[in-house]
Amino acid sequence: MATEVKVPTLGESVTEATVGQWLKKPGEAVALDEPIVSLETDKVAVDVPAPVAGTLGDIIAKEGETVNVGALLALINEGAAAAAAPAAAPAAKAEAAAPAPAASAAAPVASDEDDGGNLTLSPAVRRLVLEHGLDPSKIKGTGKDGRLTKDDVTAAVAAGTAKAAAATAVAAAPAAAAPASGPSRAQERVKMTRLRQTVAKRLKEAQNNAALLTTFNDVDMTAVIEARAKYKDLFEKKHGVRLGFMGFFTKAVCMALKDIPGVNGQIEGDEIVYNDFCDISVAVSAPTGLVVPVIRNAESMSVATIEKTIGDFGRKAKEGKLTMEDMKGGTFTISNGGVFGSLMSTPIINPPQSAVLGLHRIEDRPVVRDGQVVVRPMMYLALSYDHRLIDGREAVTFLVAVKNAIEDPTRLLIDL
Repeated sequence: MATEVKVPTLGESVTEATVGQWLKKPGEAVALDEPIVSLETDKVAVDVPAPVAGTLGDIIAKEGETVNVGALLALINEGAAAAAAPAAAPAAKAEAAAPAPAASAAAPVASDEDDGGNLTLSPAVRRLVLEHGLDPSKIKGTGKDGRLTKDDVTAAVAAGTAKAAAATAVAAAPAAAAPASGPSRAQERVKMTRLRQTVAKRLKEAQNNAALLTTFNDVDMTAVIEARAKYKDLFEKKHGVRLGFMGFFTKAVCMALKDIPGVNGQIEGDEIVYNDFCDISVAVSAPTGLVVPVIRNAESMSVATIEKTIGDFGRKAKEGKLTMEDMKGGTFTISNGGVFGSLMSTPIINPPQSAVLGLHRIEDRPVVRDGQVVVRPMMYLALSYDHRLIDGREAVTFLVAVKNAIEDPTRLLIDL
């Protein structure tokens, strides 16, 4: 008896998805509720679990296909897993007993390994592995079920722990098969993921529809760095989470949004909607790209709760477990490009939001304090905003309020 695996309900207003990656091959045993295929929606990747235990049968929807909610993905043959094992045993014995030339026996083995690598690596990860000539089996994966992510490959390259792919096949190949000398002009075409297509569309819409302007300031991080160094051990011991900079910036942003409500508003038709709450979208890195889950009512949270929430989002993003509810809404966005080494940028707003704060890397720079040139850890801040709603005076006032709160964190305690 075969059970149908269909596209589940994906969330409000989401009617279709793209088949991202099959996690099981036809003929493989699957357990009840075990993820068998990953679907990509406009915002998140969703794993579809097996509705019954058995053996994966025919795959109806191939990788890269667009499928609607309720569409048939595959069939699972119930109770076939146990029968598959005995059937495979005689075949294995026959294969072992059959004589074959060494060269012809080696070819299928290499082919199977290559196919397995292709099935388990996403296109983006596979491209990185090929670019650096790495052996993916030597890199520890931190994604769901141990799968490799782009961050895993990048970290392995940076740390120098990644190993080059074995060259045995190249050594055994005839000389005629050696690559021609000279620079390579190879190309690879990879279909854009649904998430990347949506990001591209929304960012272009923001540029077309909003009157974008960016204002800059810099902030002395001395006080926050000293507070973090002094209390980070006690903080982690009490709250079970590391004390980072995002907690301070999120609290500072919430205070500034209360003083300058226009920055927390949005335009709907010929009306301006002012939000009396702070739902802060925070950009985090996921295997499929940057995503922006939402910290709801951040204005009422402590620094510890904010750090825990961001940490949970980061883990869920790496494991592909972010939900549509995690991503829905948001009144203001904070994007921290500094973790990747960015010195300065002009971030683009996330519609229908009207502003986004860009954080950047911290570096020692000479500044003047009390008539003396001193070296301080400085960070550039960038506020991009919709000039249709937010005037320059409001934007600058908002950015200065954030700067003042970070340079004197006591303001966060006394709401000043």
